[in-house]
Amino acid sequence: MDPMKAQQLAAELEVEMMADMYNRMTSACHRKCVPPHYKESELSKGEAVCLDRCVAKYLDLHERLGRKLTELSVQDEEVMRKAAAGTG
Repeated sequence: MDPMKAQQLAAELEVEMMADMYNRMTSACHRKCVPPHYKESELSKGEAVCLDRCVAKYLDLHERLGRKLTELSVQDEEVMRKAAAGTG
């Protein structure tokens, strides 16, 4: 595959994954923090604080998972390299 095409595909995939994460976060935090029947047009202080904390936790967890998955991926690559070097 052409390197430019691969880079473009990777960028498109990243945008798609970020959009999916944003949609999941929005849905999860809305369900958790905002009652299904609105009483006022504006968020209450409690709802706003809940949403702020929910988003912060969601993003923190997403970042931690990303780091852990990257770490595991690097470890897997090292194991595969060592296995290939041992058989070659």
